[in-house]
Amino acid sequence: MKEKILTNVRIIDPSQKMDEIGNIVIDEKGKIKSIGKKSSTSKSSEKIDLKGLVAIPGLVDMKAFVGEPGFEYKENFRTLSQAALAGGVTSIVTMPNTKPVIDNVSMVDFIIRRGRDKAKVNLFPCASITRQREGNQMTEFGLLKARGIIGFSDVNKTIQNSELMSRIMNYASDIDVLIMQHAEDYELSKNSCINQGEVATRLGLQGVSDIAEKIIIERDLSLLSEFPCRYHINQISSKNSLNVIKKNKSNGIKFSTGVSINNLSLNQNDIGEFRTFLKLSPPLRSEEDRLSLIEGIKNDHLDVIVSDHIPEDEESKRLPFAQAATGSIGIETLLSLSLELYHNESLPLEKIIKCLTINPAKILKIDKGSLKEGSDADICIFDLEKPWVVKAEELKSKSKNTAIENRKLQGKVKMTLLQGEVVYSN
Repeated sequence: MKEKILTNVRIIDPSQKMDEIGNIVIDEKGKIKSIGKKSSTSKSSEKIDLKGLVAIPGLVDMKAFVGEPGFEYKENFRTLSQAALAGGVTSIVTMPNTKPVIDNVSMVDFIIRRGRDKAKVNLFPCASITRQREGNQMTEFGLLKARGIIGFSDVNKTIQNSELMSRIMNYASDIDVLIMQHAEDYELSKNSCINQGEVATRLGLQGVSDIAEKIIIERDLSLLSEFPCRYHINQISSKNSLNVIKKNKSNGIKFSTGVSINNLSLNQNDIGEFRTFLKLSPPLRSEEDRLSLIEGIKNDHLDVIVSDHIPEDEESKRLPFAQAATGSIGIETLLSLSLELYHNESLPLEKIIKCLTINPAKILKIDKGSLKEGSDADICIFDLEKPWVVKAEELKSKSKNTAIENRKLQGKVKMTLLQGEVVYSN
């Protein structure tokens, strides 16, 4: 590869507290050679004039589902890669709820080999916390970590047994692995499909109170004070949960928390008349909850914004609301929808980028999310002001179940580089 220089670009890199117009020099090995306004150019290098576009580290998405193996009709490594790169995402944490479940060494070897052969992004696979995600028996954390597993999650299932959860945390602490919990009490959320409240009553649907989320967070953080480990709450959705998180962080408990871009940008009123593409887990809640989550990002109580990319085929969504599959695609629109929070003055731009790049990288302990010298040149380049409209048929994902069909957005990815190579250009 020939040395490249990206010129006339606004560089925003929260890991270096950088926001300036300058150059990015990429060496022959696809590494950042120099960066910033003092970075020099060379006549022999390939120059790309970006004409004032914004360059940030490639996004790190901590929660996305890939359909291989078992659900290739929903998504596969190739289509997930295409969607991710079109959205400026260069590193993805993939979930283990495949068929079969990623809970043993042979499945880990398969998924890493398959991803290496088919994917064009950096993949960081998770394995399940418990065998078959059934919440009964721990998987072999040590063996799976040694094979390349980045963290452990039962995805949309919660460890209900407190004694088992304490053993999981104790073991995770001993061998330094990341536990990623979905917070939902099954008894309180049984048969529910929407947030409990006025909208659920009007639509005649079984609602779930945010207490179902809060009670698991309170339990786990109590256990964490006794068994300190690397613990991450996949997503929260309510003001009450945020209050618990604020209290525990102020008391010195160390953990991290994610929030879906859907819960930051939508509320229960967007469901309208049974729009099943907005049936999500955790569910969309009240406008008060949504605004509190934005404040949580602003005040550093929430650490990561995720796409919660869950592709579903149309037949699974075109059903009565209670019977429809849960989830929405979102990896391709993650950045653009996040930028909406900047354009409407809800959040500073640097804060949004931090939650999409260096924060998840630090939690995962991976060398991504930064444009510092010597790091891989994984770069997202976007037009901050470019208006566009989300059309499902134009998205790269194999499934088209977007929650924001026809939404007008401002900010569009123009180019994505992976280890210095241009892998997407618009």
